Amino acid sequence: MQQEVIIAGFGGQGVLFAGQLLAYTAMDLGKDVTWIPSYGPEMRGGTANCTVVISDQEIGSPFVMNPTAVLAMNLPSLDKYEDLVKTGGVLVVNTSMVNRKVDREDITVVSIPANDIAEALGSKRAVNMVMLGALLGNLDILPLEALEASLEAHLPERHKKFLAGNLEALRQGAAHKVDEEVTA
Repeated sequence: MQQEVIIAGFGGQGVLFAGQLLAYTAMDLGKDVTWIPSYGPEMRGGTANCTVVISDQEIGSPFVMNPTAVLAMNLPSLDKYEDLVKTGGVLVVNTSMVNRKVDREDITVVSIPANDIAEALGSKRAVNMVMLGALLGNLDILPLEALEASLEAHLPERHKKFLAGNLEALRQGAAHKVDEEVTA
């Protein structure tokens, strides 16, 4: 089985790290993986996205036309990728940064106030973990426990002090199910 995920947002939202963590987790589980980052030259505040392909078999191409899932961390990302999600796929939308509803009815939409949840946990920078948790809680792509183990194993030593907060952000995101509108 092959899953394709696009994670998109502004530079500084942890888009690339979320994709890297997804890729590391899949590799740790013995799956074939590709991870392709893309970001503007201005980095923080500019656009950033990455594509992660996870498969039980050799991956024919790392390029994705219609991903299984998209994490849209802001409105420009939703505008760009909403129509590309494969029918039956999952679209995780950060409603803290998006002020419109999703137009499609042929996909699963997970609307989550990721910024609000991260702030309530005491870490504005954990938005990417909330979004990643929401993906894993609503799409059978990788086990949450495996992602938690990979986070601990691959988190740089200088960031280990943020491990507990990131794990809680993942769990809170994973607990958020399809179209449950919650407030932090």
